[in-house]
Amino acid sequence: MQAARGTTLNAEAPGGHKARGRLLIGFGAGVLAAWALDQATKVWAVARLEGQDPIRVVPDVLELRFLRNPGAAFGLGTSMTVLLTIIAIGVAVVVVRLAPRLQDGVWRLALGLLLAGTTGNLTDRLLREPEPLRGHVVDFIDYGGLFVGNVADIYLTAAAILILVQSWRGIGLDGRRDLDRPETGKHERTEPGGEHRAGPDGPDDIAEHPDGGH
Repeated sequence: MQAARGTTLNAEAPGGHKARGRLLIGFGAGVLAAWALDQATKVWAVARLEGQDPIRVVPDVLELRFLRNPGAAFGLGTSMTVLLTIIAIGVAVVVVRLAPRLQDGVWRLALGLLLAGTTGNLTDRLLREPEPLRGHVVDFIDYGGLFVGNVADIYLTAAAILILVQSWRGIGLDGRRDLDRPETGKHERTEPGGEHRAGPDGPDDIAEHPDGGH
């Protein structure tokens, strides 16, 4: 997040810790709300769609069709439910650890969606049938017969797009572009003896040629 044009939020500045705390609270509240929406839609799908005919929303484009998915998106990894659960836990832990470093609004949105989507499907794997760690994810949004997903999958897709965009733009979690970061050691060169000397016209060259090299 940028505090002003051309500046980034500094936790060491006066009020910086409070501002960072407010951002973290907002981040957590947003993730919780998105997670709750995903879970509410799945509860509705179980109650309304399981064992029933699909609900046609847009013919040949969008239907609501109940499905329990033991694998990942697109029906992949159906025999690796436990591994997918462990991976999801790892992703969630990484995002939580990165959260205090998020100063860019787009990165906060991207990782917030990633965390909400990951924990949404992780909740199914931990709590739903047939058993913990092997639970099947509730899917109910049928995209024209191509695949069936859920709200958490929408979060994950949006997060992936935003992460790719920010990475392509070269913008870090702190909101700065890679090209704007200070470079160190740009004018140094190493002599055969392992000693570092300044580049041309640097202090060592001037000392060697007190008359300026003429």
